[in-house]
Amino acid sequence: MKSIINKRGFASDNNAGVHPEIMKELASVNEGHVVGYGDDRYTRQAQDLFKEHFGSDADVYFVFTGTAANTLGLSGVTRSWNSVITAHTAHIQQDECGAPEKFTGCKVLTIDTPDGKINPPMLLKHVHGFGFEHHSQPKVISITQTTEMGTVYSVDEIKALAEFAHEKGMLLHMDGARIANAAVYLNLPFREFTTDAGVDFISFGGTKNGMMYGEAVCFLKPGLSPDFKYIRKQGMQLSSKMRYISAQYIAYFRDDLWKGNASHANAMAQILAQKINGIPGIRITRQVQSNGVFAVIPHDVAETLMKSYFFYSWDELTSEYRLMTSWDTMAEDIEDFVRKLKELMQQ
Repeated sequence: MKSIINKRGFASDNNAGVHPEIMKELASVNEGHVVGYGDDRYTRQAQDLFKEHFGSDADVYFVFTGTAANTLGLSGVTRSWNSVITAHTAHIQQDECGAPEKFTGCKVLTIDTPDGKINPPMLLKHVHGFGFEHHSQPKVISITQTTEMGTVYSVDEIKALAEFAHEKGMLLHMDGARIANAAVYLNLPFREFTTDAGVDFISFGGTKNGMMYGEAVCFLKPGLSPDFKYIRKQGMQLSSKMRYISAQYIAYFRDDLWKGNASHANAMAQILAQKINGIPGIRITRQVQSNGVFAVIPHDVAETLMKSYFFYSWDELTSEYRLMTSWDTMAEDIEDFVRKLKELMQQ
């Protein structure tokens, strides 16, 4: 049982370990006393690195989790009578236990989309009732980059959404839990598809790409949430030993470690998709643009295969499964997985 638990699988990039360079950086800051709650040189250095990647106006706050980054970031720019519009697959709708609605008081309105991406025409059914006191007031459009379906928004798609939002007096939020994978796919610096594309604020994740823990709420426009430090404290996300989050980002950005990790994960997903796509009875269902592969696999085959390699069902009705690669996925993991899958499909 122990060997299965510790074996690299395809369930989630959250399951991967911490990159050695991140661990090394954590050890390097674990000396002596440092002022707590973020008033330290490591946190200032990490914040400056974010400014290098997103622009000098970037206002950065570190928190523990992605759910906190999304929820508190939204709390910073909304009031309880507002609404947040997002894809029906979005993490803030499906996987955060109602936290955004509980802590912001806002309605989360969803849009059905086949590939995880939304566009301005899809938004029209929710963007109305401005100034009407009986109607929740639309305030934020939230997109995920990369999406929960593994797809990636282009710069033009993001610009169109930002222009639409701003014309309506709304804001555009980006859940960037896998933002590094998107940057690699687009072959662009972060700023080009965020700040320069009109995104107002982001949740920047590193946990899925080699970090231990810690995410960042990054406001990209001046004065967008001047009181956010109080919101973070009330949200129980102000780390007393902030240096251990900050130090990870120092290593993460150094020598483009983030890019190397995400490039490897994306490349492994392409290899995995290519190898299983040729197996009779297996069908790839989504475009593979990041580190996720979605495929229809017979249920009984998948159940047997999970005893060796753990992964998740995406849609039980259609027998669609999600396979995620990580910064530490190895070629032999894929070879062994594909070999087992072929054997089971031939039985």
